[in-house]
Amino acid sequence: MFDKIDYAMVNVSDMGRSVAFYRDTLGFALRLETPGWSEFETGATTLALHLAPASADQLHGRSGPAAGSCSLGFSVADLDATHAELRSRGARFVMPPIDQPGEGIRLAVCIDPDGLAISFAQAIARGA
Repeated sequence: MFDKIDYAMVNVSDMGRSVAFYRDTLGFALRLETPGWSEFETGATTLALHLAPASADQLHGRSGPAAGSCSLGFSVADLDATHAELRSRGARFVMPPIDQPGEGIRLAVCIDPDGLAISFAQAIARGA
């Protein structure tokens, strides 16, 4: 059912500072850098950074993942079948399968018992 762990995503509060750390301090090769998303070459699995509010921001009413937290992402051949099978096993999805044409994926997200987001993505044609 799963092909591989596709990426590990670290939610960060300051993209520039975090890119510098992972690139310059840890030595990962930078593949892509944008204000909200950056990726590093780490072999078969991508290390991704996602801009997220700092924990203090969350206390003041902002929602979303907190800086310093992570999520997992898996590539799948058939997202609808994977979604159905995992739901039948009791997985709690917080996002049903949705096309993300700008990213070239169809994406669904469930959470583990502690609230860790786990994404499942199927490649689709990238839209403009």
